[in-house]
Amino acid sequence: MATQEAELSGVFAALADPIRRDMVARLTVADATVTELADPYDISLQAVSRHIRVLQDAGMVTRGRDAQRRPVHLQAEVFDLMTKWIERYRRQAEERYSRLDAVLRELDDEHTETHTDNDTDTMEGQSA
Repeated sequence: MATQEAELSGVFAALADPIRRDMVARLTVADATVTELADPYDISLQAVSRHIRVLQDAGMVTRGRDAQRRPVHLQAEVFDLMTKWIERYRRQAEERYSRLDAVLRELDDEHTETHTDNDTDTMEGQSA
């Protein structure tokens, strides 16, 4: 479990940078070389390589060899780990909101009953 937590921390740390998030988004469409990944940014190829290294260290991408190209490939399995983590906390939050909804319904029912009783008492007092 500690290994999974460390892996998850590495993934979230890697995604903390907007350039790396954008690279990951672009890699969901297709593999790309360092030069292709660097194209939209006003940073050096060396800086892009460092970003890719962070993504590699987090287990999010791998580097392949395709003849003269060295494409960067997204490891989609990492998203399964993130999804499981997010889903666990989403379910817990939904359970809390369901409990809160139940409490609010009870309070609303009590409030409605109180007003109905008061209205009945008022009507009886007026007719007497």
